[in-house]
Amino acid sequence: MAHYLVTAQATGDLPALRRRLDSGEIRALRPFGKALDHSLRGARLRPDGIVVWEEEDYCSPPLAMERAAVLDSYFGAIEVEALVAGTGWSRIDDLPALWAERP
Repeated sequence: MAHYLVTAQATGDLPALRRRLDSGEIRALRPFGKALDHSLRGARLRPDGIVVWEEEDYCSPPLAMERAAVLDSYFGAIEVEALVAGTGWSRIDDLPALWAERP
């Protein structure tokens, strides 16, 4: 299993993404839904408007299934940095939550 720090530019309807998270639709996706749901719920917002989160992933290339099913509808310029599990969250813990100001 690999972990990545993901950075992305929000390009889609984030309130719609939040509704999909809240409805359980993303969590139900197999085989990656639980991990993606957890990661997106914990996503943070950098001062420059870039969204960042840690993601557990097994795909090659990274996030291939997640991008096709969800991420490419809401984010562009997605970049990943391989890291040790948990270290991504610790690097972004001081940033505001993405969903703090959203429904």
